[in-house]
Amino acid sequence: MSKHEEFNNAIVSAKIPILILDNKWHRIFGRMNPTDEIKKLEAELSELLKRQGKLVNENKELKKIKSNLMSEIVLNIDGVDNRDNDENVDKKLNDNKRLINDVNEKLDNNEEELKDLPREIDGINKKLMIATMDLCYERLQSNTTQIEEIAEWVKGIRVELKKNLVRKQDMELYNAELYSYMHDIFGPVVMELFDMKYVPTIHKAPELKTPEKKDESAREGKKEE
Repeated sequence: MSKHEEFNNAIVSAKIPILILDNKWHRIFGRMNPTDEIKKLEAELSELLKRQGKLVNENKELKKIKSNLMSEIVLNIDGVDNRDNDENVDKKLNDNKRLINDVNEKLDNNEEELKDLPREIDGINKKLMIATMDLCYERLQSNTTQIEEIAEWVKGIRVELKKNLVRKQDMELYNAELYSYMHDIFGPVVMELFDMKYVPTIHKAPELKTPEKKDESAREGKKEE
């Protein structure tokens, strides 16, 4: 048996709920639109279910009518016995019998149709399942492709991020070292003048202090002791 045959056999024997009555099935289409085929099958299935419900309710009403007609026949038979074959009673009996025959015929037709409807409903429901699964797997495959592309992009960004972090730290250390050399060479007075001009436009590692500030911090520490 081929895989295709195995698949078809499994689909035929699969037991699934009526999809259009399942709220989770409707939620599948919260972020994607159903295909025209799905819409068509949904409409067909809806009509079959409506027809089935209509026949079931109709049969209930017909059985009530039949029961009432049977009760009237029993009463009219008693009337015939008591009134020596009254013609009106006899006519009523015949009418009721005719109506019962009509009801029985209608019930038989409905029951025959009701026997076929579950098979039709299951067939359309299976087709709807296949159409739904095809759409869902198409979306899953599309999403998987995008997920892999995004994962590669993130991987590349992480590499670039690590490189840039190393560059950032190296440049901050270089700025601090360069500033320290400048301070030692030119002295605090000259540096203070140039700081007023350039410091707002350059970036230094925030944890590093100028030599002058280091000296002030040391003096404050000694005072506290």
